[in-house]
Amino acid sequence: MSAVHSAKTMLRRQFSHESGKTALVQAPQEYFDRRRTRSLNAPSPIQQFGPCGRIMKNSAMVMQIQDPASQRLTWYKPPLTVLVIKKIHDATIITPFVQLVHWLVHDKSMVVFVEASVLEDRLLSEYGNFNLVKERLMTFRAGTDDLTDKIDFIICLGGDGTLLHASSLFQQSVPPVMAFHLGSLGFLTPFEFNNFQEQVMNVLEGHAALTLRSRLQCVVLRKRKDDDKDKKKPTTILVLNEVVVDRGPSPYLSNIDLFLDGKHITSVQGDGLIVSTPTGSTAYAVAAGASMIHPAVPAIMVTPICPHSLSFRPIVVPAGVELKIALSPDARNAMWVSFDGRNRQALQHGDSLYVTTSVYPVPSICAFDQISDWFDSLAECLHWNVRKKQQQKQMDELSDATQSSSDTLDDIENNHDERPTDT
Repeated sequence: MSAVHSAKTMLRRQFSHESGKTALVQAPQEYFDRRRTRSLNAPSPIQQFGPCGRIMKNSAMVMQIQDPASQRLTWYKPPLTVLVIKKIHDATIITPFVQLVHWLVHDKSMVVFVEASVLEDRLLSEYGNFNLVKERLMTFRAGTDDLTDKIDFIICLGGDGTLLHASSLFQQSVPPVMAFHLGSLGFLTPFEFNNFQEQVMNVLEGHAALTLRSRLQCVVLRKRKDDDKDKKKPTTILVLNEVVVDRGPSPYLSNIDLFLDGKHITSVQGDGLIVSTPTGSTAYAVAAGASMIHPAVPAIMVTPICPHSLSFRPIVVPAGVELKIALSPDARNAMWVSFDGRNRQALQHGDSLYVTTSVYPVPSICAFDQISDWFDSLAECLHWNVRKKQQQKQMDELSDATQSSSDTLDDIENNHDERPTDT
């Protein structure tokens, strides 16, 4: 039995015994442990070339990948639980938050989860109507309580930071995320809150397109010291935007070795390095000079920060590769690493950071579709391809202007002989 056939068989068995909620396909656990995985979010290529050529059969092939344009949300059974992520200490979001949870609890009879810190917000406690629904909300604390298999879908109220926070809460499979633009930037939040009832109903009824935003799986391996008796367990973190490696407080340049699938690619000298997803290409990476990449493209971006070389330009590598980042042997100082702007820590000589594409993407619900949402965000948030429109003159006006210019030249030539002679 081929690997693809056996994987599909195991997937069918899995969904027949589990209460699956969404159309997101989860592969068997043993396939997650492979060093290399197929790229996410890309249509499967035709594997035969001309009358004779074809790709060699590969037992590591896991599944057929769906065309991104056809990725749509469906429910295996009606969703019952929803997690509402709210921007903390923002008075402008209090009223939308109360309206949303009232509607979800009373009108839709859904189980609503919120963070315990939300209910501790003083601004919310002073909102009179909230007490009518407060006792019916389920609470949890990030980093303490596990939400695995408890949430059917997520609603974010705020800016891009709320979506990043929602991603960090789920270090494995992520429920579909519906993000409302109530923050400062809103690149990842395509929905407006005006008619939230209608928009949420479309999602509950399964009428929505999805953008599968790939995440990076980051593993930090610490050097084991001779006096360490207990082997340290590697730290694994999934990030949605980027991993940033920099020189920290040191005045010296970073000196970092970069490996791709075990092969040494280059030594990075400069302020640091950004490894980002296509979603993160429009964040820190684009500010450092990288290109903007649509989130459906299966890729990893490597962007230097102020490199000490005019020839080092941002590069894009396939999503399936594994990057290794470590201090060069002759580096003077440690390197610092942060994950989506959090969990900042120092890496010393002998420590390594491994980065590859995770098999757990973030299913972001589209307001319209993958293409429209992304280009609308580029124009609205980054003013991409926005220019002042100039009214072009009509052809007769141009002719008059040309004729006027010709007359002026003729007058100059006719008056040339009338100039006074030198004395």
